[in-house]
Amino acid sequence: MTILGVETSCDECSIALVEDGRRLIAQQIASQIEFHAPYSGVVPEIASRKHTEWILDVYNRTLDDAGATPADVDGVAVTTRPGLSGSLVVGLSFAKALALGLGVPIVGVNHILAHLYAPHLEFEIDYPYLGLLVSGGHTLICLVRGVEDIEVLGTTVDDACGEAFDKVAKFLDLGYPGGVVIDRLARSGDPRAFSFPVSTVKTGPGRYDVSYSGLKTAVANQMEQFRTPGYEATNENIAASFQKAAIETVLTQLERAVADTGVTTIVVGGGVAANSYLRERLSDRGVLRAVFPSMELCTDNGAMIAGIGYHLLRNGGGDDLSIGVSARVEGYRRPRGGRPPRPA
Repeated sequence: MTILGVETSCDECSIALVEDGRRLIAQQIASQIEFHAPYSGVVPEIASRKHTEWILDVYNRTLDDAGATPADVDGVAVTTRPGLSGSLVVGLSFAKALALGLGVPIVGVNHILAHLYAPHLEFEIDYPYLGLLVSGGHTLICLVRGVEDIEVLGTTVDDACGEAFDKVAKFLDLGYPGGVVIDRLARSGDPRAFSFPVSTVKTGPGRYDVSYSGLKTAVANQMEQFRTPGYEATNENIAASFQKAAIETVLTQLERAVADTGVTTIVVGGGVAANSYLRERLSDRGVLRAVFPSMELCTDNGAMIAGIGYHLLRNGGGDDLSIGVSARVEGYRRPRGGRPPRPA
């Protein structure tokens, strides 16, 4: 089966063709960064308008790259949740029209599940594994037992990891997107210059949760309080110290999940999966197998939507044309308390 994936949940407009859930035939990703950079963040109205202007051209270029015709498409997968409502509607409207015109099935895809599936396009990965999703909108630690069998163990109680990167970069006037800028500056800085706080939850139902509001406040309002004597408050040192605290925050909880579940394969997805410090820290841990997608598949992309869409359609999970969009994450199970059971 050749599935066409449509991704417009935020500010990337992407369409891809994927065969049998694994082989990427062709993909186009149109980035809107230059239009949102003046605002240091994504402006929903601009995002949805650009999707409307670009999506047909992105579709045509994808088919051209693949040497394919519309008749080669066996099904359409489209992001329906979570994301910016206006942007999601553009992609879903296009996907519905395409599926109706071609007479092929359509399936709505959860963007979160797709990010965790992205590495499957490049690697053989057995279930179960611990999924770490780190992006501008979400921070999740999950126990993944199958394509649709996912249990959220921990999440953020306030800002997402990538959101914290963007907000700190905006405060320091470093540029946008913040994650890329901070990662680049941090390579020339010393992470020991500031002892910024690592905020985690240690007990109760949220024992795998993280928090980034305290770290963000420390950088914005209490920087001198955390500066190590003898170190200068350069942007490079601030970036390196902030990045270390931000990544160690989620790694601390991930280590707890590894210890409690006994699962030692970590699959990472989302924009922050491209962060060099995160990749280095997880690669250093010999008892773990850390699987990262390629840089192109870290960002929002149509390939991950088409890839997981293949499995959903193959399992009879197609939708009718009445499907809609949702801005929220829905439908996940979370442990009531204590530790998750170890997989059999």
